[in-house]
Amino acid sequence: MKWETVIGLEVHAELSTKSKIFCSCTTAYGGDPNTHVCPVCSGMPGVLPVLNREVVEYALRLGLALNCSITRYCKFDRKNYFYPDLPKAYQVSQLYAPICRDGFLEIEADGTKKKIGIREIHMEEDAGKLNHSAQGSLMDFNRCGVPLLEIVSHPDFASAGEVIAYLEKLRETLLYLDICDCKMQEGSMRADINLSLRRPGEELGVRTETKNMNSFKAIARAIEYEIDRQADILEDGGKIVQETRRWDDDKGTSSGMRSKENAQDYRYFPDPDLLPISIDDEWIARVQKNLPELAFQKRERYIRDYKISADEAGVLTCHKNISSLYESLAQKSEATLAANTALEAAHLISGEIMRLMNNANMLPEDLIIDADKLATLIGLVTGGKINRASFKETVEAVFTNNVDVQAYIAQKGLMMVSDDKAVIEAIEKVMAANQGSVADYRAGKEKVFGFVMGMVMKELGKGGNPELVKKLLQEKLNG
Repeated sequence: MKWETVIGLEVHAELSTKSKIFCSCTTAYGGDPNTHVCPVCSGMPGVLPVLNREVVEYALRLGLALNCSITRYCKFDRKNYFYPDLPKAYQVSQLYAPICRDGFLEIEADGTKKKIGIREIHMEEDAGKLNHSAQGSLMDFNRCGVPLLEIVSHPDFASAGEVIAYLEKLRETLLYLDICDCKMQEGSMRADINLSLRRPGEELGVRTETKNMNSFKAIARAIEYEIDRQADILEDGGKIVQETRRWDDDKGTSSGMRSKENAQDYRYFPDPDLLPISIDDEWIARVQKNLPELAFQKRERYIRDYKISADEAGVLTCHKNISSLYESLAQKSEATLAANTALEAAHLISGEIMRLMNNANMLPEDLIIDADKLATLIGLVTGGKINRASFKETVEAVFTNNVDVQAYIAQKGLMMVSDDKAVIEAIEKVMAANQGSVADYRAGKEKVFGFVMGMVMKELGKGGNPELVKKLLQEKLNG
């Protein structure tokens, strides 16, 4: 029986503000348990929250970037539930008047473009964290009160591929807006998956929610598992239970945690301690004016202005840190080097730099490398001063040990030998030592040329100039 998959996402993004949403405690990740807390975020009685204006600013940035309408008069509500990680027994969130509504994000999956509707974006505070061990569970309230934006989509996804395409584009948008570091391994970006099956043309089926997914690979696996699980139940004549499920990535399975709550179960009501927020046109216009160039806009510009491929443009914009490095190199190229070196810089970053990062298990956000040194190297290789092998060797030395480029090249003897006399001497020496190969070449066995040239390059060492060697060797062999 053919089933249609219907998926909606709730994505939580922790904001990169210095302090929490309603107090001045730090939002820094880590720290000893319960050291980043105060009476406000630990839920002591009698305290009053004070809204962090930067949280509203960040919400406006994301809402405008995702084509949302802005709620001019929005407010906070209390979401009431009891759980050990919530010391106040309620979470401050937005139900009735979220700050952003009715947006969209355009994705491309399986070669097809599709608009995913954004139902709303709302501000809220994060809860604490339970640390489990064999001895029991301990509560760490450091994360309590860290500001979150929850991005709630419409149920517009039909496959795991579409979900991952959406999450990747949402992640890069958050990064380029500079409002979230999106370190999923630290929980600063996580997703809840609402999934149901139905026969084509029928009403929506009963959904399940898989909570707090924090890797794209795990999300894709969990979606495929849940599709198969629900299909098996329905095809056996069973009924899907509306519930919250927990994904076990090691086992590749999920299990039920609790029945799925609806909004009325949380007894929302307006927070009496927080005033409504009035957002005027001037504030919105200022935020709109200061929005940075986003990743998809950079990709289009790189392809148009620098004539690089779409695949290479995708690599260069995979993270803000990578695109910033490329921007720096491209600008230096335009200012001081030959015009084609912006393309050379693209090849360097998408090729050698990414290879070195992969070998070092380095994340894009952790890359630190001197752009001036890379620009110098690009100038040397495009100017014919060093060969490609020496270029790669020196790039790796800069990446690994931040060496001085000129000193390293001089020490290792990497500057190309461009003196005709020195090259001819090396050619004559190799020809004398390999007279049989020379005779074979002159007898018509042209494949021997590569061997002889390789021996000349070896004789010259790392500074051999391939183009000059090839030219002079042909002259000698054909003379």
